[in-house]
Amino acid sequence: MPALPTPTAQPAPAPHRVVVLALDGLLPFELGIPHRVFGRAKDLTTGHPGHPLYEIITCSIRPPGPVRTDSDFAVLVEHGPEALATADTVVVPASYELGPVYEEGRLTPELSAALAHLRPGTRMVAICTGGYVLAAAGYLDGHPATTHWSSAEHFQRLFPRVKVDADVLFVDDGDVLTSAGVAAGIDLCLHIVRRDHGTAVANHVARYTVVPPHRDGGQAQFIQRPVPEPRLATTTAARAWALGRLHEPIQLRDMAEQESMSVRTFTRRFREETGVSPGQWLTQQRVERARYLLESTGLSMDQVARDAGFGTAQSMRQHVQGALGVTPTAYRRTFRTAAAG
Repeated sequence: MPALPTPTAQPAPAPHRVVVLALDGLLPFELGIPHRVFGRAKDLTTGHPGHPLYEIITCSIRPPGPVRTDSDFAVLVEHGPEALATADTVVVPASYELGPVYEEGRLTPELSAALAHLRPGTRMVAICTGGYVLAAAGYLDGHPATTHWSSAEHFQRLFPRVKVDADVLFVDDGDVLTSAGVAAGIDLCLHIVRRDHGTAVANHVARYTVVPPHRDGGQAQFIQRPVPEPRLATTTAARAWALGRLHEPIQLRDMAEQESMSVRTFTRRFREETGVSPGQWLTQQRVERARYLLESTGLSMDQVARDAGFGTAQSMRQHVQGALGVTPTAYRRTFRTAAAG
């Protein structure tokens, strides 16, 4: 009997290409965010473990060469605007030298020529004032968007057709995504990884980057006292206590008791530190727990709902669909299909 042929492993799929557009006056920190977040995203399936899920390159609107930053150094960019034609996703970080884009809401001829390389359907992402470039190019007309809270009023005056929301960390409007400043860019890139490849991959990236795995896009952008004074008690212990008991009913008074505070004081302090109410925060954490279980286990919907703290599958469905726009069943099907492929 002839020997059966040895099955050959399927080649790993080509990584999703992210092209970061470096403009003069860029902020080096924000330029590095896409490289750090997307560059850490690896395939966690058994088919191609450790395979990079994204390829990240940086390009300029001019031929390869130095690009000025807002600091006392330049960065040497090795790709010109032609690289934009190869992008699946384009990220535009903030710049302090946008010129007519910031002052008049119009693209320079050089920037317009560079963006002309883009293919239809390319996903466009802006960090902070990088949204001015997307708006000037018309990508945000009629769409919701955000930018740094200090620029939001100016942004709205300059681009009246954009629906500006200054009170959120980021906005996901399908193939056009925008974020507030600096750290919100990390939140947005992690959100994209989560949207593309699921919670497990995004959490893996967050652990390596040593950042919170998830801050909801609708969270308040400007918190009056984001870092509590050292002498004041915080709500950290209560949050850690609650995360270990998401499957149980958790009352506001129970969380307040962990910090020896009154409910009123605890609620005020919690919102000051996180930007959301304790109830909103608990719902966010339970949705994240449900996402993880839907992606990584074969538990029934009733069991996922119980383990995530929603109690019933109907309650979980309402909250998951409200947060993600899809039912738990559709969410599980999406990521199971992606993992199988």
